[in-house]
Amino acid sequence: MSDQSQQPVFSIEKLYVKDLSLEIPHAPQVFLEREAPQVEVQLHTQAQPLDEGVYEAVVTVTVTAKARDKVVFLVEASQSGIFQIRNIPTQELDPVLGIACPNILFPYVREVISDVVGRAGFPPVFLSPVNFEALYRQRQLQQGSQPPPAS
Repeated sequence: MSDQSQQPVFSIEKLYVKDLSLEIPHAPQVFLEREAPQVEVQLHTQAQPLDEGVYEAVVTVTVTAKARDKVVFLVEASQSGIFQIRNIPTQELDPVLGIACPNILFPYVREVISDVVGRAGFPPVFLSPVNFEALYRQRQLQQGSQPPPAS
């Protein structure tokens, strides 16, 4: 006898931009530069419970472009999602929050970054795809060999 109420549930309740910032500290002079900036990308994921079976996951991307040690622009975007996750074994919940949710959120934050950089007057930045499973596994190995960093 199968009980429908015990079926695994994974659904997207809401997707939204939680935080967005753009800085162009040397505008307008920076637009006269001919040198192509070096672009650095940092990525951070996090998740937290909101309610019984409801979680928020966040993917934050920071893009810093520099030319000759001078910041050309800095964009940071946090894309969030509220997910309903129920009837999933405890040991599988962490990978769902650390891999599945970021995989859903990343295309949205990628589009936000590209759009904001373009609107700021620069050639758009297209973020490469991210292997969240590899990042998750790497984080698990690091946490296993050393205590997690205090935040």
